[in-house]
Amino acid sequence: MRCCPLTRRLVNCSLGSVLVVGMAVVDFLFEVSEMPSAAKKYIAHNAQTVGGGGAANAACAIAKLGGRASLAARVGRDTIGDLIIADLKRHAVDCSLIIATDQGRSSYSSVLLDAKGERQIVNFRGSDLSDDTRLIESATPDAVLADTRWSAGAVAAMRLARDRNIPGVLDAEAPVDFKAMELASHIAFSRQGLESLAGPINGVAEVETALRNVAESFPAWLAMTDGADGVYSLHKGRFSHEGAAAVDVVDTLGAGDVWHGAFAYSLSEGANEAGAVKYANASATLKCSRPGGGRACPDSEEVRLFLRDHGG
Repeated sequence: MRCCPLTRRLVNCSLGSVLVVGMAVVDFLFEVSEMPSAAKKYIAHNAQTVGGGGAANAACAIAKLGGRASLAARVGRDTIGDLIIADLKRHAVDCSLIIATDQGRSSYSSVLLDAKGERQIVNFRGSDLSDDTRLIESATPDAVLADTRWSAGAVAAMRLARDRNIPGVLDAEAPVDFKAMELASHIAFSRQGLESLAGPINGVAEVETALRNVAESFPAWLAMTDGADGVYSLHKGRFSHEGAAAVDVVDTLGAGDVWHGAFAYSLSEGANEAGAVKYANASATLKCSRPGGGRACPDSEEVRLFLRDHGG
């Protein structure tokens, strides 16, 4: 049985275990002066191979921040799959819930980063991968986080969270998954994810309207992450905004994934939503100040010092 924060202080029980469900990929990262605009050859001034995927990035972030991260994902028994699992293990992520399919083809991406830190991604999502969710259903975490790239996995993850009465956080990218949304306790949209439901959003008033419209059908804690503009949230009828501190942006790749991982981890430790948003904002902001894609998450001490210095 999960203990509350007060009980934790009294009996020293351990929280901080997060099950993350969704996509794990390898990113082939190319740094270019500007984004390609024509069908011709371009030269990258730097390149690297890094692990990626929303769920995998979030799991690595949780482990770096001090949590216990288990990843439920799907790969093929191929070279890419081997790279994915080896990289996750190097980042202290529990890979025992990853399903490798003999005839499956693992997911990978080509990622271009320009001099401004913006990105362009071409992703192959894999093929012939398993939809078996039994490993998810047997997990016993303190919180659950799922992206929308594996529908059956996201639904199973949110159902597990509801059955265990623990936070079930959905990283709602387009196309959003309505079945998973019905079960989630917390739904955090990207701007693109919310606009896929509401149409183009211009200005704070339209963000609020869009979230309130979603709340009519999905009575969860709702939010939209908006990069440097921070996070807008709606909870029990109250609309609020938490800004993000300004930093010199080096690389935005995986920043949203780090945000979701830090948010779910903070909830798993007993924080309320307002505190978890502050913690996640700081984690994602620090990530943007350094290269390395979604694996460049800060550790807990860096986040603590950042929050201290920026009034968190």
